[in-house]
Amino acid sequence: MSLLSLIFALLLEQVRAVDPKGPPFSLHRRFAALIARNFNAGRRRHGVLGWAVAVLPWVLLVNGVHYLLGEVSVLLALVWSTAVLYLTMGLRQFSGGFTAVQRALREGRPEEARRLLADWSGEDTSVFSDEDVLKVTLEYGLVSAHRNVFGVIAWYAFLPAMSAALLPGSLGVLLAGPGGAVLYRLSGMVARQWGGQTGEENRAFAAAARDLFFWLDWVPARLTALSFAVVGDFEDALYAWRAQAASWIDRGVGVILASGAGALGVRLGDSLHADGQLVYRPELGLGDVADQEHLNSAVGLIWRSVVLWVLVMSLVTVANWVR
Repeated sequence: MSLLSLIFALLLEQVRAVDPKGPPFSLHRRFAALIARNFNAGRRRHGVLGWAVAVLPWVLLVNGVHYLLGEVSVLLALVWSTAVLYLTMGLRQFSGGFTAVQRALREGRPEEARRLLADWSGEDTSVFSDEDVLKVTLEYGLVSAHRNVFGVIAWYAFLPAMSAALLPGSLGVLLAGPGGAVLYRLSGMVARQWGGQTGEENRAFAAAARDLFFWLDWVPARLTALSFAVVGDFEDALYAWRAQAASWIDRGVGVILASGAGALGVRLGDSLHADGQLVYRPELGLGDVADQEHLNSAVGLIWRSVVLWVLVMSLVTVANWVR
């Protein structure tokens, strides 16, 4: 069922992508803001409690509905699982912004590319050089593909398997559903939303959600990095992963960017023009300075990785059928 839901969700999204700024995402952002206002007392434990209230009820609700529908009809459970994955997994959410920036650069409209990149990434790109625009587009594209696609798929497959193996009876059944995709996507949204708040009193509260997402993302980030290596330049991807990922301030993001840069044969990171000054960052990857051809290669890398994940899930599904 997991494989069929994934395939149907991918096909549905190619027909009509979900707007990440529309409902239900906007509704949950308002809900998370309400939680932050009422639970934030400046302590880390309040952040953990706020995260649990903002995320876990939706995971239980999604899996509870999946279980009840499964008792009525396997087809209804499949439809529900596909709908949940369609809402939480955003391949077109990644590719839309990436393609718009890519097209503007290809057509010689650098100012338009900066504006589109700012809208897509949320960063101030007004003083970016042309090289900065290329680098940040690649970096944000690789990370967005992971968080919108591969991380969601990983948790969509992980949580049911872990629930069945580790949890007793009814609790394992309750968590055996598409809630893993909801857990991962909402955790990432909450971590980014609360992390964007300013003020000393918000630091510990937001750090709890950020750290929880770091651990939820630990295995998926490495699976994504491995898939980039398999479908790209394997040797350079592994070298960059081992030698450079730890230098990035966010180790999980560093793993993805280092492997992706190595797989593409491009240099990412390094200096960046921001806030009127030159910001120095660790260098990631090997090979050439980023150019428009690397943008094309990144799209191919991500699509090959999607195909690889579908093939792996297919092999696991067939192995379970014949076991």
